[in-house]
Amino acid sequence: MIKNRIDVITLGCSKNLVDSEMLMRQLLDNGYTIEHDSENPQGEIAVINTCGFIGDAKEESINMILLFAEQKNQKKLKKLFVMGCLSERYMTELSQEIPEVDKFYGKFAWKDLITDLGKSYNQELSLQRMLSTPNHYAYLKISEGCNRTCSYCSIPHITGKYTSRPMEEIEEEVKNLVESGVKEFQFIAQDLTYYGLDIYKEMKIAELVKRISSIQGVEWIRLHYAYPGNFPMDLLPVIRECDNVCKYLDIALQHISDNILKKMRRNITKEETLQLIAKIREEVPGIHLRTTLMVGHPGETDEDFDEMLDFVKEIKFERLGAFPYSHEEDTFCDKNYTDDIDPEVKQERLNKLMEVQEYIAMSTNELKVGQNLKVIIDSETPDYYIARTEFDSPHVDDEVLITKENNLTIGHFYNVLITSAMPFDLMARVV
Repeated sequence: MIKNRIDVITLGCSKNLVDSEMLMRQLLDNGYTIEHDSENPQGEIAVINTCGFIGDAKEESINMILLFAEQKNQKKLKKLFVMGCLSERYMTELSQEIPEVDKFYGKFAWKDLITDLGKSYNQELSLQRMLSTPNHYAYLKISEGCNRTCSYCSIPHITGKYTSRPMEEIEEEVKNLVESGVKEFQFIAQDLTYYGLDIYKEMKIAELVKRISSIQGVEWIRLHYAYPGNFPMDLLPVIRECDNVCKYLDIALQHISDNILKKMRRNITKEETLQLIAKIREEVPGIHLRTTLMVGHPGETDEDFDEMLDFVKEIKFERLGAFPYSHEEDTFCDKNYTDDIDPEVKQERLNKLMEVQEYIAMSTNELKVGQNLKVIIDSETPDYYIARTEFDSPHVDDEVLITKENNLTIGHFYNVLITSAMPFDLMARVV
């Protein structure tokens, strides 16, 4: 047990990661040594930032809490704190069931943790973070909460109403991060496209992206978690015309069958979705679209699933993730539908969908063989440098494996020749 060391463990999405990074910067300012996601936690204090989105994420969070609770029982840990979405949602139940935890904090109450340690929150550092990512990229959270009412989603119950951050505040944070060496920014929000409606009374994501792209030192911007309904078309010229805005858009569609889209309360139809995709690809040639799809929503028939499978074959998304429906308390589904799809059927559908996507991904990557592409180096192994193109977000998309013929620097950009392709990776050498 190392005195004055705090181990911070972050579970769930990149929005949670930003919260952890803000907390860690404050703890660092208060004299603690900080380790993030250490493989060998040895601090006298542990903080677990939890996820409460779907069943698997909740189970992972609970197992992590129990693991550290046992460490505390064995006198290997002095204090254990839990924050994030799971504790926001189930604070009373968790406090009763896991008394080893010294205190649970809601998602937005982590500043109280600093006070409870007998320390003080430094307002002057409110826009600074201790990055857990490599120094050359960072996640940029532009808002909190969500105003959508999708049938399956518990996020609005956890995070509350959509709250945009003022543009000036985001700009100042980006300038601070650029000064510390960050070159690449992943814009994140529960709903990127809603940005500005609450404080500016109109969608302002296009203006925000343009303003951030004009900051000297910002070399790549990548956009995550757009909502398809009422999509702000003025964003497309910004993606097309700003050289440092990656030709990449993460837009979660969830399904394509009108039957299921209606049950999901997505406020968009199949025809509108097809028109939107066509418009995006027309306005931004070469853009790589990433989407997320769900299988097994209540009421999904074989015909609904086949329609989605045909849709994926037709559209050929460059990047695609999928997950099975998880029945969550206090959602519209929980109150109005029965979880009527057998888990084995959900898994079969998921497997079929990802088999189709693997073929599409292979075809997409084969087209890149022989091309010269700009990449950024993330890390290295004994045999390769690990890099990404503008079409690849960290941890969720493809990697480019560069043979070690030259000495390359992590965090720098290089032009490479793609020499061969795999379904989810590319091989390359420096030009």
